[in-house]
Amino acid sequence: MNASPTPSPASSPSAAPLRVALIGYGLAGSVFHAPLVSATEGLRLDTVVTSDPGRQAQAREAYPDVRIAASADELWERPDAPDLVVVASPNKTHVPLATTALTAGIPVVVDKPLAATAAEAHGLAALAERTGTFLSVFQNRRWDNDFLTLRRLLAEGELGEVQRFESRFERWRPQLKGGWRESGAPEEIGGLLYDLGSHVVDQALVLFGPAVRVYAETDVRRPGAEADDDTFIAITHANGVRSHLYVSATTAQLGPRFRVLGSRAGYVKYGLDPQEAALREGLRPGGDEGTLWGEEPPHLWGRLGSGESPLTGGGIPVPTAHGDYPAYYAAVAAALRTGGPAPVTAEEAARCLAVLEAARNSSLHGVIVDL
Repeated sequence: MNASPTPSPASSPSAAPLRVALIGYGLAGSVFHAPLVSATEGLRLDTVVTSDPGRQAQAREAYPDVRIAASADELWERPDAPDLVVVASPNKTHVPLATTALTAGIPVVVDKPLAATAAEAHGLAALAERTGTFLSVFQNRRWDNDFLTLRRLLAEGELGEVQRFESRFERWRPQLKGGWRESGAPEEIGGLLYDLGSHVVDQALVLFGPAVRVYAETDVRRPGAEADDDTFIAITHANGVRSHLYVSATTAQLGPRFRVLGSRAGYVKYGLDPQEAALREGLRPGGDEGTLWGEEPPHLWGRLGSGESPLTGGGIPVPTAHGDYPAYYAAVAAALRTGGPAPVTAEEAARCLAVLEAARNSSLHGVIVDL
């Protein structure tokens, strides 16, 4: 269990914003972390760490007052340590960078996956406990619009007893992009199992609790690809619910994002939460674009019903909750100010990683893995 962070001396609402150093300015850093940190009351993007001159220029253009560092070593050498370090660099750097920050007593947020193994995640949690330092994992998909809607339906008992949870995070990307995410080198922690799989497994565990059995099929479909790009994971939860999870870059026809079947009704939802697309387009939480952040139009709402396909008019439309990625960093800021809990803990990340490890072993050996 993570230790509660030491409350910041600046704990009043009018206190100076907490200074955030962001390590990494690729997709995760530039599209997700930098905009969300900048939109959070009580946080200020102080430093961006990247050695790439082009990304340095992009960061300066987007955030004119930001400081640029070419290496994370510059952070540890400064007399004015940041109030929070966000690790959004390649997966293989997550554990060493988080270890350095925690050892220095600097609060840290790490993008998913926290580590390559559950053992490494437990080790970081123990280090945070020993040093009394805040540690959290960025699992933003807990604040997707469809996930928030499903949690509400489950809390209200609308589906009855859930029997099967189907979750798909599918894309059609037949051409390779290159880079470490598609590398087959084990140290890179690439492939969709650990990338998109980190999202769908985390969501399944949050919704339905611990896993007791895992089966998986991981495939490399695209010519020239090295890492898995088409993966299926089946989880049996301790409460009997079965989760069937699909992540793919090779899906020519996309299935429903969620298909949840219960004893009373089912819920089917197509389409991805709009927040990533909005962030990629340069829109920001709290902006004046004429729509509420994370809002979805009615024609994309999921449907709740029984006995008929939603594609032929079955069921009733269910208004989709507004997606709320800003809630993650708002919770981080509150925890740092008050000493409260992290919105996502390292131990939760370790439970997710245990399932991902089991899935990898299941696929490799063609067996069902008991946890």
